[in-house]
Amino acid sequence: MEPGPHVWNCPFDYAEGLEFDPTLKRLLTEEPVARIRLPHGEGEAWLVTKYDDVRTVTTDRRFSRSAVIGRDFPRMTPEPIVQDEAINVMDPPASSRLRSLVSKAFAPRHVERMRARTQHVVDELLERMAAQGPPADLMESLANPLPLTTICEVLDIPERDQAQLRAHARTMMNVTVENRERAVRAKADMRAYFETLTAKRRQHPGEDLISALATARDGDEILNDQELTVMAMVLLITGQDTTTYEIGNLAYTLLTRPEELAMLRSRPEMLPQALDEMLRFIPFRKGVGIPRVALEDVELSGVTIRAGDIVHVSYLTANRDSRKFDRPDELDLAREGRTAHMTFGWGGHHCLGAPLAVTELEVALKTLLDRFPELRLAKPAEEIRWNTTSIWRYPLELPVTW
Repeated sequence: MEPGPHVWNCPFDYAEGLEFDPTLKRLLTEEPVARIRLPHGEGEAWLVTKYDDVRTVTTDRRFSRSAVIGRDFPRMTPEPIVQDEAINVMDPPASSRLRSLVSKAFAPRHVERMRARTQHVVDELLERMAAQGPPADLMESLANPLPLTTICEVLDIPERDQAQLRAHARTMMNVTVENRERAVRAKADMRAYFETLTAKRRQHPGEDLISALATARDGDEILNDQELTVMAMVLLITGQDTTTYEIGNLAYTLLTRPEELAMLRSRPEMLPQALDEMLRFIPFRKGVGIPRVALEDVELSGVTIRAGDIVHVSYLTANRDSRKFDRPDELDLAREGRTAHMTFGWGGHHCLGAPLAVTELEVALKTLLDRFPELRLAKPAEEIRWNTTSIWRYPLELPVTW
């Protein structure tokens, strides 16, 4: 059937704690393939919200990420966060080659080495928090420093440069219009920094992840200089930002659900399964990310998407689709089996750093619960302030006591 004239205006600015965005819920329920208008970019886009349809868009070659390059596509931020040469706007086979090279740097032996480093950083941070005594801000004491310290250790970025790089990353994620020029400048500055750093590692490789990427080979294939620069940028941004926010979200979720917290304390072996379910359940971001372009007419759920149309997907709604998950709006830490959630994306753009992120989250949560058996919120949950200016959802501070 032809799409109706209705276009949903979607600011996607809902930020009430970790409650699910009611607009996204309505779209999933009422119009799973809908026309939407976003705060920035030209024109309209499709938004696909059902699990099976999201899986189709993210795996079907008739939808292209690279076709968005050069287009002022509808989006959440004033300036596109993505770089034109980044792996996350490539299509197979170009992206397959890069993913194969990058995955070598995330081989299990490398991830285990990262786990040991992460444990060392977590132990130090929590020791400092304990020494300073309660109350403490868990965002300041653990969530903010851990992922940045870990990814910078993994990439071997000098300590003197870390704060500035984090500031650049935060500027690029800001959704306010007046931030646009700062975001353009931050992206350029960060790129220049990594061009210099990756060139040095190419000449003098060490034990770090950038060196591993610079020397990774798949037959005769290696990453070229631009690819290496942009990959290092992507790893820094995604390797610290999202994990920081998820540590805050996970801790908040457990500290406001005494039964779940007690169950996890009494059965610590459940942590991997519980973490998987929390990652499915928590709406960790707002709205949508990088879209795709339909290369030919495609029908989804009875709606015809025309060649050339911009198509966004929502991993958030896919994670709450009752056609895929039983009782999707319930957090069930004992849910049977792994959930096949889409929090790390799907298909050819599934997050390459997911093993490192899961490792950090597991180590952080396990050590926190072990180290502070009586940890609890130091103020009522309704008084906690949440971020409202970024694409990510997370508590600005998380006061705890023990």
